[in-house]
Amino acid sequence: MSACWINGNNAEKLTDHHNELPMSRDAQSFYQHIAQTSDDPMGLEIDKAEGSHIYTTDGKKFTDLISGIAVSSLGHRHPNVINAIREQLEKHLHVMVYGEFIQAPQSRFAQLLCEHLPENLGRVYFVNSGTESVEGALKLAKKYTGRQKFVAFHNSYHGDTHGSLSVTGRDIYRDPYKPLLPDVHFTGFNDPKSLEIIDDKTAAVILEPIQGEGGVIPADHEWLKEVRKRCDDTGALLIFDEIQTGFFRTGSLFAFQHYNVVPDILCLAKAMGGGMPMGAFVSSSEIFEVFKHDPPLNHVTTFGGHPVSCAAAHANLKTLLAGDFAAKAEVIEATAREMLQGKSIIEVRGRGAMLGLQLRDAELTQKVVKECFEREIILGWTLHSNSLIRVAPPLIIGRELLRKSFEIILEAVESNK
Repeated sequence: MSACWINGNNAEKLTDHHNELPMSRDAQSFYQHIAQTSDDPMGLEIDKAEGSHIYTTDGKKFTDLISGIAVSSLGHRHPNVINAIREQLEKHLHVMVYGEFIQAPQSRFAQLLCEHLPENLGRVYFVNSGTESVEGALKLAKKYTGRQKFVAFHNSYHGDTHGSLSVTGRDIYRDPYKPLLPDVHFTGFNDPKSLEIIDDKTAAVILEPIQGEGGVIPADHEWLKEVRKRCDDTGALLIFDEIQTGFFRTGSLFAFQHYNVVPDILCLAKAMGGGMPMGAFVSSSEIFEVFKHDPPLNHVTTFGGHPVSCAAAHANLKTLLAGDFAAKAEVIEATAREMLQGKSIIEVRGRGAMLGLQLRDAELTQKVVKECFEREIILGWTLHSNSLIRVAPPLIIGRELLRKSFEIILEAVESNK
């Protein structure tokens, strides 16, 4: 699915394996100078992106069914987001490290966000990414409780920096970087026996209301309520990682609203910025008080809450709140279940526009993803399941395009089974 590695001495002579044409200078630089994360990147050379489509420099038009991994909920380059970015560019970019100057994009976005959250989630700390939001949440929990123990869950995914990786429940990614944070204990997701590990030494329990990379596994309603109760009984904080599930991805603004279970700390990113780098962790004024002293400035960031990102995020959230995006996410799920469930696809699981298609095995999954790619449909996969296809289209996707895309997926499954 991609061009091969490049030797610096003959880079200009290599071809793009997608079409056997000479590789462009940008592609040469990508393979020669950009640090790679795998031996087989998708290798699309992007020209532009609009709405539900990504256009490549060789004239192809791909339908993006993963939204840049749950980022572009309003599609690519939504006009409201673009206008907000342009307006802020005329005013100022970075002016000071986070938390020192009053900047309207930060203040206005924080106010709008908190107006749509429970009262105990009334203060926001802006960062640049999802893994940074988790890092901040872990530090906040330790500082507030005075405890060091964390409880996390098998097959979870919370990021790749050291703290986030420490609470990510997959040894294949953890083992190369050990030792990680001490006193992190893993237990079964949706397992009632998992509650026994939460005790009065626990600083926080961290979980995804719907495990994303772990296979798109929703939390059981009653189990999640029991986790909340156990945290209350032991004095542990409850952290929800809604980096993938937030901003109407699951059919509500945040997934915890489906469960009527409110966390003490909420981690956000991905769809938050409307395509700009943006993350946050949200908690109460009482809990955040500990970041102000012993010592002052004990958690800081230079670019967190960048004014352009905040302006984009503000416009993104206003647009989401003004539309019928909860209903749109529900239509995406209903269409997937109508067209795909019970045929050659074993299971459609997840909620709203955060779905996983369970196939027979890894070989079939690879063939289906490859064939769809060749037919200009971009699908995803997960880190923890090689027989599951991730589907997370933009919430603005039209019904005709959605149905056509699902038809192509089903045809690919049928032709390769």
